Amino acid sequence: MKNSRVYDCSIIELDKHHHEKGNITVIENRNTIPFETKRIYYLYDVPGGESRGGHAHKELSQLIVAVSGSFSVTLDDGVVKRTFLLNRPYQGLYIIPGIWRTLDDFSSGSVCLVLASHPYYEEDYIRDYNEFLSCKLTKKR
Repeated sequence: MKNSRVYDCSIIELDKHHHEKGNITVIENRNTIPFETKRIYYLYDVPGGESRGGHAHKELSQLIVAVSGSFSVTLDDGVVKRTFLLNRPYQGLYIIPGIWRTLDDFSSGSVCLVLASHPYYEEDYIRDYNEFLSCKLTKKR
């Protein structure tokens, strides 16, 4: 797991093309985002008060977009926590490996689109926060 910090994660402004019949936003591998997308999924119908995420990845990078509605993403590098409100479909939150993430405060009807740099691989996940902190401390030495 990389020795990453929450300040290495950022909002990426996505191309927004306005048209009188509606807007379009385009995301291109290694052009708009700094990785090649290997998996795409989306979260929706998240009940009020529920959280998603609650894990970190060892190698996977992600771009998270609120394509509809809004939600908060809290990033944690083991030292600093940083929360982003995502509510614009032309902005995405770029998350690098080695960052704990939690998604919450989903508005009614919200849709969370996730572009991932790798296919699903269970061994890439760290789902226990204490294990995550232990891995971060090991990397600092």
